[in-house]
Amino acid sequence: MESAPNRCPFPILLLKKSSLKTVQLLLLLFLGSSISTIHISDVSKEYVRNYYGNGTLKSEGWLDVQGKQDYWKFYYENGEVMQMGHFNNNLKRGYWYFYTSNGILEKEGHFIDGKMNLWWLFYDVNGQIDHKCQLKNGQKNGYCLKYDHEEITSAEKYRNGTKIKEWFDFDSFRKENKLSDLR
Repeated sequence: MESAPNRCPFPILLLKKSSLKTVQLLLLLFLGSSISTIHISDVSKEYVRNYYGNGTLKSEGWLDVQGKQDYWKFYYENGEVMQMGHFNNNLKRGYWYFYTSNGILEKEGHFIDGKMNLWWLFYDVNGQIDHKCQLKNGQKNGYCLKYDHEEITSAEKYRNGTKIKEWFDFDSFRKENKLSDLR
């Protein structure tokens, strides 16, 4: 005579801490050999990794029902870092770094609500600063300073993406502008 299968006579409650902000409650009901999972909260965060067809890592970071969250890193197919920074509800935020496919820093700067803002630095193929610009909502808005061998060679001033003034040497620029405006 066969014995009856072991069954759990009561549901088991497990708490799983998905992040500091989110606790997901799982209710597991054991019914014979089947297990049912009920998600009490749709808000859970997981660390994900995406890969290219050749198996090389494409991206990695935190994901929840709102999209990309917190720190993310993206890679070229050759394995070099492409870009890295933070997201909030699928929008880039905070300070980001962008690299060429051979690993040289290309640009870096701030995102606010998914748009480039504040000071951005742009680099040449040797990794030296080529120019830096003040941006607002993805457009030049303020000063752009051009460099040659780490020395300012010229400057431009923009308002809402339109160039309104240009200086071809730093001395003339300094005479007409407050250097405190460059912060």
